[in-house]
Amino acid sequence: MCEMRKRGVSAAVICSEPFVKLAKTQAKVFGVPDLALIVIPHPLGGLDIEGVKARVEVANPQLLSLIRQISR
Repeated sequence: MCEMRKRGVSAAVICSEPFVKLAKTQAKVFGVPDLALIVIPHPLGGLDIEGVKARVEVANPQLLSLIRQISR
């Protein structure tokens, strides 16, 4: 994602809460400190379909907000 962002492509990373600090650090190290993050509750792995849907409900508003920012 960092390489895409450096080339001007709109990009975001979806990560769960415990990995936000790591994601921000890696984005900074790779030269894209403004890389957008979509943060969802942990965990994602091992969830049933209802658990995945719950994560989508958290991610969707964040994604829509990013799309609106890009569209301006």
